Amino acid sequence: MARPEKVRLGEILLQQGLLTEEQLKSALDDQKRTGRRLGRVFVESGFVTEEQIGEALARQFKIAFVNLKQFNVKPEVLAKLPESQARRFRAMVLQDEGHHYVVGMADPTDLNAYDELTRFLKRELQLAVVAESQLLATIDRMYRRTEQISGLVQELGEEFEDTGVDFAGAGLPTGTEDAPVVKLLQNVFEDAVQVRASDIHIEPQETRVFIRFRIDGVLHLQTEAEPKIAAPLVLRLKLISGLDISEKRLPQDGRFNFKVRNAQVDVRISTMPTQYGESVVMRLLNQSGGVLTLDRLGMPAPILERLRKVIQRPSGMILVTGPTGSGKTTTLYAALEELNTTERKIITVEDPVEYRLPGINQVQIHEKIELTFGRVLRSALRQDPDVILVGEMRDQGTVETGLRAAMTGHLVLSTLHTNDAVSTPIRLLDMGAPRYMVAMSLHLVLAQRLVRLVCESCAQPYTLPPNEHEWLRHDLGDKVDGFKYRKGAGCSQCNNTGYVGRTGVYELLEMTRPVVEAANSDEPAAFIAAARAQMGGRTLRRAAVELVVRGRSTVEEAMKASSEFED
Repeated sequence: MARPEKVRLGEILLQQGLLTEEQLKSALDDQKRTGRRLGRVFVESGFVTEEQIGEALARQFKIAFVNLKQFNVKPEVLAKLPESQARRFRAMVLQDEGHHYVVGMADPTDLNAYDELTRFLKRELQLAVVAESQLLATIDRMYRRTEQISGLVQELGEEFEDTGVDFAGAGLPTGTEDAPVVKLLQNVFEDAVQVRASDIHIEPQETRVFIRFRIDGVLHLQTEAEPKIAAPLVLRLKLISGLDISEKRLPQDGRFNFKVRNAQVDVRISTMPTQYGESVVMRLLNQSGGVLTLDRLGMPAPILERLRKVIQRPSGMILVTGPTGSGKTTTLYAALEELNTTERKIITVEDPVEYRLPGINQVQIHEKIELTFGRVLRSALRQDPDVILVGEMRDQGTVETGLRAAMTGHLVLSTLHTNDAVSTPIRLLDMGAPRYMVAMSLHLVLAQRLVRLVCESCAQPYTLPPNEHEWLRHDLGDKVDGFKYRKGAGCSQCNNTGYVGRTGVYELLEMTRPVVEAANSDEPAAFIAAARAQMGGRTLRRAAVELVVRGRSTVEEAMKASSEFED
């Protein structure tokens, strides 16, 4: 392809009717004032979308516009251009055609970038246009640090070969572990953030140490190495999180934070002694994205509407239930975000504090000094709060204090580990809460799970095997064959898993008068019948099935979401 001519982006968009003269003038003034790139000004001002800019440039230069969400990037082709060059020139190699490369550029009018790419790649270039945000997201995801991590693991292993140093001891010479360990951890953290990992696991075994990432709820192996590198890694992590480096017989918890490309990430760290050394799990909490709002959780409109009405009540208890990692805390923080006004005093009692919210009084539990849920909750009631969030209803004392607070003019939000909404009031009774207190104080129970979504880049039609067909027939009857089902084949967009991202499935039990009356009776069966009637069949299972028939998830995922409470 010939070198593109120099043209002005504003003029192209003006000629194609995508901008008005007034919008162009406004954007140029903004560019002079702020120094931002013109394309970014157009998009952020809401004049055009990135896709419209890309398609306009493609028409102008008579080249292709490539939607990277639908394009399967091959890592070996992408690697022809180093990450630093890809970021600098906003470009990536899409295809190797032998005598030329197909290169996607966010701005094909950048002649300097074109010349530099030609010089570096030493081949003819055939340009294509790509949206800048898609390009940067693809670079983040695809330029994995696996090779650097493997190299640093090797270097670290060699450095500590036969040193005989007791890494867990406090007398480690200053700087001994610094260079390779710091580089290795930095690369591990950056790689984890790039692939949207929620947790990092470091697990020493007899002959290997495994580093695994949890992505969309599923663990993936990042690397494995000699077991001798586990001790310096754990030591370094203990130092930066303020844990006792001399104590390796007891579990410890701490936290620290780090920066990755201007994003602040909080890390909750937990260490546990195992047979072959200390196992470490780190939960990554990206603070830069902010707290999700209720609108962005993907709740069905009827459930969202009921939840919004109930959280505006001046008193009562609202419980969010589900297993670990089902998004309960995210839902509660979204509710707090909506309640957080200058007229309300909000106190949270958490273990640990996951997200820091401005304008809210957050208290961290500290069991060692007997700063327990029950103790903080009793003190919090003397602080004149309107809303109290209790991280978890762990024991009878906390449950009773929370229910009593809900009866005396406070809105109490909390979580509980139960399988579904219907069993939650029964679980409170089982924990020793008086029946009348549960009936009067509990206003709403929201049960939830997270379900993985089919990757749109590699989704394809899917024929149900007999077991999945039968499972769906339970809900859909003879309609089961009337829907088209999809599954991801696995591609570069989804790390060959077939899934990208997760969404919540929910069921809601509101304690209406008939349900409260049934809860006050001694007949669990009567309560269960009244609760199910109130829910009207809108269960977690039904919500997961709806995602399947809409082609957004798979039967396998739906079965996981519901098997914990329904056969």
